[in-house]
Amino acid sequence: MFLLFGLRTKDHMVATRTMTCEICGFQAPQSVLRRSTKFTLFFIPLFPVKPSRTYLVCGHCRGFREADSRQLGAAAY
Repeated sequence: MFLLFGLRTKDHMVATRTMTCEICGFQAPQSVLRRSTKFTLFFIPLFPVKPSRTYLVCGHCRGFREADSRQLGAAAY
């Protein structure tokens, strides 16, 4: 008997905002991503194993950084 289990991490785009990138310094659209990791059994996601985190991705330099609440103040979920 085989038991297939593991972890799956998925990114979901929540919003896009125009702001200055902390990495490259350009005024560019920043994608707001929510990343969640779930335990899977037979490729079916069952429950989260870590709290979801929110990240910003720069549209100019593709810099990837964790977002804080100050940066997400106007982003709609």
